[in-house]
Amino acid sequence: MLSGPAFALVLLAAGIVALYGGAELLVAGAGRLALGVGLRAATVGVTVIAFATTAPELFVATIGAVNVSTDIGLGAVLGSNIANIGLVLGVAALIKPLHISQTAMRRHVPFMLFAVVLLVALGMDGTIGRLEGAVFLLVLGGFTAYLISSANTNPAPADDRPGAGDGITLRAVVLVLGGLLALVLGSRWLVSGGTALLSALGVSDLVIGLTVLALGTSLPELAASAVGAVRGETEFAIGNVVGSNIYNILAVLGIVALITPIEIASSTLWFEVPLVAVFTVVLVGMMAYGRTLTRFDGAVLVGGYVVFLALLAS
Repeated sequence: MLSGPAFALVLLAAGIVALYGGAELLVAGAGRLALGVGLRAATVGVTVIAFATTAPELFVATIGAVNVSTDIGLGAVLGSNIANIGLVLGVAALIKPLHISQTAMRRHVPFMLFAVVLLVALGMDGTIGRLEGAVFLLVLGGFTAYLISSANTNPAPADDRPGAGDGITLRAVVLVLGGLLALVLGSRWLVSGGTALLSALGVSDLVIGLTVLALGTSLPELAASAVGAVRGETEFAIGNVVGSNIYNILAVLGIVALITPIEIASSTLWFEVPLVAVFTVVLVGMMAYGRTLTRFDGAVLVGGYVVFLALLAS
């Protein structure tokens, strides 16, 4: 019977396999949903895929906040947003340059930037309390209502591919739910194994959240975006990350703050929170210039993430 570090490594490996399989199922199912109901790929990416791939962050942050400390949840969200931009979009752009649709730039990207501004503004006093959590969730509700309204008033162009206009099929739903289940299980296994290894080495809760948990919970986004890029579904890759970063802040921190107020250490206020803002602003600038994330942009983003990890380790 395996125990200790060996069992933790097995959990890590099983988590990676489950995450990749879940991403394949999720991208396939979301693509069928987009065709079936006539939504734009960017809209499906920023809603269905983003919500599904944010489930691990929500699970980890909530359980961590209740059973360990709010540092776990806060670290997972901040680190995950940085990883989503630096690692996930960086790797996806290295695989294939990512075109930024007009829909994403006009409807989705501004909300991602607004969510970060809201986080900085409401967290400046060192606490995200229940009132701030409620504000996050209200803003998320407004964002979701806006997306639904926009989708109804500006439907996607007619598509003549097989399956277009078939509505929500059982196959698409099963693929999405199966992918979501695999992503949640894979993230839980990976996080459990990584946390056990780092805790045995005496690593702090915040650093565990910012590194292993953030990277582990970003693997669904990485897998989904990489698979989307390989398949040429670049709008899924963009929408996935933009939507995930919005849900991470507004949904995950909103729910956790309603359960228990989140205390933000001064060091986090002056390092991790500003870095989330910097990564977001740089990404928006890259998106606005030329409406394409090139391979060079991808290399810059990945390099920035490596620098972030190096600063954490120093």
